[in-house]
Amino acid sequence: MPEQNIVELLKKVQRVQIVANRTVNDLMAGQYKSVFRGRGMEFDEVREYQPGDDVRTIDWNVTARTGTPFIKRFCEERELTVLLLVDVSASGVFGSGRQSKLDLAVEIAALLMVSALKNNDKVGLLTFGQEVVDYFPPRKGKTNVLRLIRQLISAEPVRGETRIESALDYLNRVQKRRAVVFLISDFLAPAAQHALSVAGRRHDLIAVTVADHREEVLPDVGFITLQDAETGGQVELDTRHPRVRALFQHRADTRAGRLSETFKKAGVDQLAVRTDEDYSRSFRRFFRMRERRFR
Repeated sequence: MPEQNIVELLKKVQRVQIVANRTVNDLMAGQYKSVFRGRGMEFDEVREYQPGDDVRTIDWNVTARTGTPFIKRFCEERELTVLLLVDVSASGVFGSGRQSKLDLAVEIAALLMVSALKNNDKVGLLTFGQEVVDYFPPRKGKTNVLRLIRQLISAEPVRGETRIESALDYLNRVQKRRAVVFLISDFLAPAAQHALSVAGRRHDLIAVTVADHREEVLPDVGFITLQDAETGGQVELDTRHPRVRALFQHRADTRAGRLSETFKKAGVDQLAVRTDEDYSRSFRRFFRMRERRFR
């Protein structure tokens, strides 16, 4: 890589890291732990049996050794394994504002990585398009998180139709223990309900949908040529006609509705973010939804 490109990459890594750290402190403080659970329960201590304790928790080995009934106490296992599955297909290059969808996906992924780092969780990364591009197994530590952020920022968008099931099938093969999995994509490809259902049963799977306003609403600007970034296919539209613009928006709304319904049927939570909106609102709505469920 040329020296100038390396310098630019390092500057971008630093900017993303600063934004992620600030956002974690402002937005995620206290929330991350409350809405994501550990793998289950872990042993805490033994103590003497007291009237009213569940007899099923009696530790018979300690009881036999001491001659006094003792019970096992457990606490929720707080350490998590967090995996980021990030769509780096060419459609992510699109953006009608200051950020492309891929830029936003990287920023969201970095935010979640830094949150996991502060909670001393393991963090891993899988990038994909039509197939899996790279996989970095979950590890702890700041060095690991910075490496993953650099990897994401330097990822080259890949051509070809996105296949979400490829990423989820690979996840299920390499990650046997339950993990918190964030699947970050624009989901313009088929949503793969079966693969989502299977992964959702094994893991705490959250679908982070990244959208741009101009993929939903056309401006009145005359004739335009739209090109599919993944397949290269083109279509010409005359945006002066209200019916053309209305049909475009109707199809976008229908697609979004079907996608949300797919997530519900698969038992997968959705966190929707947009390039033209402050994602802190989306995170707060998501946190409230998760907290209500746990209560």
